[in-house]
Amino acid sequence: MSKIKEYKELIRELAELLDKSTLSEIEVAEDDFSIRVARQAPSAVNYAVPAAPAAPAPVAAPTSAAPAAAPAASAADHPGMVPSPMVGTAYAASGPDANVFIKVGDTVKEGDTLLIIEAMKVMNQIASPKSGTVKEILFTDSQPVEFGEPLCIIE
Repeated sequence: MSKIKEYKELIRELAELLDKSTLSEIEVAEDDFSIRVARQAPSAVNYAVPAAPAAPAPVAAPTSAAPAAAPAASAADHPGMVPSPMVGTAYAASGPDANVFIKVGDTVKEGDTLLIIEAMKVMNQIASPKSGTVKEILFTDSQPVEFGEPLCIIE
């Protein structure tokens, strides 16, 4: 098989993998060879990984384990809960000196960027699934998040 046919097949396989996942781009590199396949982003904003993670906002420590478990359970069951679509690191802004995407009380429209999740060195914009008001933000900047973990509540 010629090199061009191999490259075409690899690109086709990477594009199929991209379509079946929530990733926004995939890159394969070996020695001096590199192929990158990316989805076209809905906006022209480029995001960079912060050089040094910002210090997380201070959070009051719960007085007992029972009250801390109750808000997490109610947030997960809330109809306006926005879950993390992937495992990665959540960022509240596009960079260390940039304004945060959302604050409690902000009005958002469906499709507005709520945060960014970095997964495998790819910055993924997390869009609002619906229009409404941000009632609660359940992550801190630079926090690792799991798939399905509640990120915020929009009513």
